[in-house]
Amino acid sequence: LKSLEERQCEIVDTTCPWVSRVWNRVVNYDKKDFTAIIHGKPNHEETVATASRAGTYLIVQNLAQAEWLSNYILNGGSKDEFFARFDKALSHDFDPDVNLVKIGVANQTTMFKGETEQIGKLFEKTILAKYGPKELDQHFLSPGDTICDATQERQDAMLKLVEEKLDLMLVIGGFNSSNTGHLQEIAHKRGLPSYHIDGPGCVGPGNVIRYKTENGEQETKEMFFPLTGAVTVGVTSGASTPDQVVADVLERLFALRAQ
Repeated sequence: LKSLEERQCEIVDTTCPWVSRVWNRVVNYDKKDFTAIIHGKPNHEETVATASRAGTYLIVQNLAQAEWLSNYILNGGSKDEFFARFDKALSHDFDPDVNLVKIGVANQTTMFKGETEQIGKLFEKTILAKYGPKELDQHFLSPGDTICDATQERQDAMLKLVEEKLDLMLVIGGFNSSNTGHLQEIAHKRGLPSYHIDGPGCVGPGNVIRYKTENGEQETKEMFFPLTGAVTVGVTSGASTPDQVVADVLERLFALRAQ
């Protein structure tokens, strides 16, 4: 950075402001000697970057992991089991009996907002039970609202959409996109026939679709789209999916019906 400044290069920071807000939060945790509990996916690029800015951190992927951690904070437990559960999701030389005394919650900005809120409230109650209301601020820092607006808007819209009577659901976005994957989870939990595809290339001729499954594999399905009679299709897309990609997917669907 200094070298670029010496060459009088114009530096433009294009980091998402929501991500920057989380980074600033974990840096502040570190300055106060708090451990950052990050709700996210350990291998996701954003979470890796967030962890790199935290002095001491632990990553929890979901509410179930958070509940196990909460029980450890309150009651202690086996360190061997602790490290087995959070392998590769911890800062170097993490000591659960030392580094869980003062914690602050942060998140990957594309996680489920509701789950992040549940995790934050869980740890607040945990610390409250362990240290009492007078000591709460000395041991816990609130995460605040750091879920990306675009991600939240799509999740809210998707929750309404799956209440409709749909024959099938298409979720369009990169296969490595976290926020797109969460949209697919909403449809899956409602029991809808749904397909996570990354673009029009997934909708092939002959009524065949290539899609990403819940376990991360790619599969194909023949005759996925009804070619006769009325059909209602729900369509959503990830926050970074271009409108043109969605339009191209719809053209592929219309072409199947025109055959």
